[in-house]
Amino acid sequence: MVTPGAKREAVAHAREHHGVSERRACALVGVSRRVIRYVPSRPDDGTLRQRLRELAAERRRFGYRRLGYLLAREGITPNHKKLLRIYREEGLRVRRRGGRKRALGTRRPMVLPDGPNQRWSLDFVSDSLICGRRFRILCVVDDYTRECLALVADTSLSGARVARELTSLMGSRGKPHTVVSDNGTELTSSAILRWSQERRVEWHYIAPGKPMQNGFVESFNGRLRDECLNETLFTSLAHARFVLAAWRHDYNTVRPHSKLGGKTPAEIAGQRVWGHAPRHVAIPSNINHEGARLYL
Repeated sequence: MVTPGAKREAVAHAREHHGVSERRACALVGVSRRVIRYVPSRPDDGTLRQRLRELAAERRRFGYRRLGYLLAREGITPNHKKLLRIYREEGLRVRRRGGRKRALGTRRPMVLPDGPNQRWSLDFVSDSLICGRRFRILCVVDDYTRECLALVADTSLSGARVARELTSLMGSRGKPHTVVSDNGTELTSSAILRWSQERRVEWHYIAPGKPMQNGFVESFNGRLRDECLNETLFTSLAHARFVLAAWRHDYNTVRPHSKLGGKTPAEIAGQRVWGHAPRHVAIPSNINHEGARLYL
């Protein structure tokens, strides 16, 4: 209650409802009797205030200056200081932006899967070529068998691209019951939401800032980084795809997994193991791999 108008209303309320004199009411409110008896000579700003509130509601990201331009177009041209005063008196301000809209997905506690294709985990890993160009890798892991189902490397991986890769993967691996991921832009896009609805696949989003809730693929990312990415200088994107394909085959069929009792993910999945681990995955012997068709 700091404005003169509010104080006048308080004095009038005290006199009307409590039967006190004007002198007593002014003393209680803490205002001079001269202020109470003052009759404003300037015109009423009711129309300006109402229109300012309406425009502020329509244009939530506009401040008082930009709203003043809109008022001027309608023939209402208050002084900028008066406009700011009324803007503040009406309690108006630029609305703060909320957080980025997040896709709605299940966030209930997850149980451990007891069979293949019950739950796939997705995440992205970044690396760079020797020329400095960055690229990303989409990692898909079966949480039960610990298989690396896909390593898709490219300079850009949009939500639509992720949806296409998952559709192709379902053609050879079958349909997962649940897919787990973080709240990244690509994985909360309309393309992913549409894909999960059309395929009737439940998409589970972990809590923001809680990568440990997607521990299976996070653990895999650590192995990929330590055993492959940090050991290799990639000369081109085709070279990176070639190396990732070789490492993925070794990871699934030859490399013993400590959490699987020394077995390989392929053995857990009931698949036969073919061949042996390549001697090295950093620099392939076939240097003409640029034209090879590699689908990860």
